[in-house]
Formats: sequence, structure tokens, C-alpha cells
Amino acid sequence: MRIALDVQGADNGLSTVVDGARTAAAEGIEIVLVGAQDEIAALGPFPGNISIVNATEVVTNHDDPATAVRRLKDSSIVVGAKLVASGEADALVSAGPTGAALAASLFNMKRIKGVKRPALAVILPDGRGGRSLLLDAGANVDVPAEMLVQFAHLGAQFCIRVLGIAEPRVGVLSIGEEGGKGNDRVVEATRLLSDPANSLHFNFLGNIEGRDITNGSADVIVTDGFTGNVALKAIEGAAKATMLAAVEAIKSNPVSKVGGLLAKRSLLKIRTEVDPNTTGGALLLGLRGVSVVAHGSSNAAGIAAAIRLAHRSAKGNVTGEIAAAIAELNEHQAAETAVTVASADDA
Repeated sequence: MRIALDVQGADNGLSTVVDGARTAAAEGIEIVLVGAQDEIAALGPFPGNISIVNATEVVTNHDDPATAVRRLKDSSIVVGAKLVASGEADALVSAGPTGAALAASLFNMKRIKGVKRPALAVILPDGRGGRSLLLDAGANVDVPAEMLVQFAHLGAQFCIRVLGIAEPRVGVLSIGEEGGKGNDRVVEATRLLSDPANSLHFNFLGNIEGRDITNGSADVIVTDGFTGNVALKAIEGAAKATMLAAVEAIKSNPVSKVGGLLAKRSLLKIRTEVDPNTTGGALLLGLRGVSVVAHGSSNAAGIAAAIRLAHRSAKGNVTGEIAAAIAELNEHQAAETAVTVASADDA
């Protein structure tokens, strides 16, 4: 697997991205650094499994993503996406502007046939050493119920192929567990997914609530991009506040300090679990290629984690499996529609 890494636009600068690439390359992953060749080369030398592809332009946070991606054809994010589209790389990783990564990936890699909108999927710790997948985390602010059904299939196939979960448990995020709870879109999505023909290859749980996102109740949490992004940021903020409160409590008196030293290993494990750099970022599911959007504030460990995620996804053939699952879903839905029409004609 060959991973194209956009080295421009990350909050912590070029050297941090390159350091992350070195870490991943030391594990045997082949990486193509995409960006200003002279600036990258100045940070060398590099091992044999790291190469450079020159890109003379950069999309910034101040640019309109769609406009910039169309206009700046030689920007690092566009060149990286084109490498995947042409088959010269197997996956793309970028810690630059999220909107630009989404636009460049969509315009160049294109959607899988039958996928109406790609979804941004984020891996979250469940507090018990496991992982759950939240999607959409911000790519599609407002979607119909049918899109939530597709998101369920996108997330399930990722869990099967990358996380190794044979029969993922899928839940729709709502304000109550009962099937009638939620807005019209959530109620309709729950109704559709309750039909076995719409929940192939996974176990549909029905509605789940916000408190269930990180408690291991579901392997895949499905929602629209607006709700998903708010939930994700709330979880990250709560985790950070909890860790800060724990640190302050430990420093409050000598007895607490001793207890903190005794629990240091466990505390460090928890901090690692909730650190966004651990997962590496979000995966854009539903495209013909693999695209990972790393956190803009990623450190070198976060960049390396994003490269690993892209590598596992490409190696697990997530794109191919999603294409097969969506084709099967559409075939079942078409057959059901034909039966319904035939029954109406007979009547």
C-alpha cells in the first residue's frame, strides 16, 4: 500500500507532518510526501520508502474549499487526491483544511456507484478498550432518512473490514430509545432500517441516545453531519475537561498526589484513549478511494496514526466492500419496489 500524505496546511507545520511520516515509514509503510519539494527535501534525508511529489500551491483555511480546489490545480491536497484517483497511491491523508480535503477527494476520487453522499466517519473509544464509529461527523449537515440508511451500511462495512467486527451493531442517534422518538428523519430512518432488507450484514439496534455513544452499546452510531459534529466536539471537550479536573484533584493535597502516582499508569492509558491523536482522524466513506482527514492540530503521533488508518483501510479493501454492499442494498430495494408496483397493478 502506498499512502499519499499532504504535508501542507497542518497547524503544527511541515516538520511535524514529516516526523509523523518517518514514524509510519519505520513500520514499513510506503509514503509519498506531497508538497513544496525544496522545503520537504530540506528536512531529509529520507528512507527508501518515502518519496516526494512536488506541489506548488496550498489551500488555506481562508479559502472557500470548493472554489480553491477547482482553481488551485497544483495544490498539495489536489495533487494527493489525483494520485489516488490515478492509482499511483492507494490512500490519501491530509491534516489541512477539512473542507478542502472533502472537496478534493470528492471531485477527483468520485463517489462509489449508488452512494449519494460520502460520510465522514470518526473512531471513538468506548471506555472499555473497544471502539465505535460515529458517522456522519460533519460532511453532510442535513440529509434525508435514506441517507442515514446508506451511512449505516458504510459504517458497518468499515467495522467488518478494518475493525474486525463480524456483525456490527448499528444504532441511530436520537433523543430516546423508543422507535417513535426523534424528528421525522430519525423516525423514518429507524423504520427503514427495521426492515431486514435494509439492514444486511449488520445487527440493527434501533435508536440509541447520546450517552450510548461512548459506552460500548453500539459499534456504529448513525446521524446527520450537524448532530454528529456537535456530538463529536462535545465528547472531545468533555474528555479534556475530565482529564484537567483529574489532574487538579491529584495536585490538591499530598495524599492525592501519592494516589496519583500509584494510578499514573492507568491515568496515562485513559489520556491516550481520549486523545484525538490516537485515532488519527476521520475517514471519508463512500468514495472510490481511501481518504483520511487528520486533525489539523495533529502532532507527529497523530499523523502516524492517520497514515496507519489509511493503510489499514486500503489493505482491507474497504472501498470494494462498500461498493458491493451498496449494490446489494440497491438491488434489494429495487426488487421490493418492483413487487410493490406489481401488487398495485394487480389490485
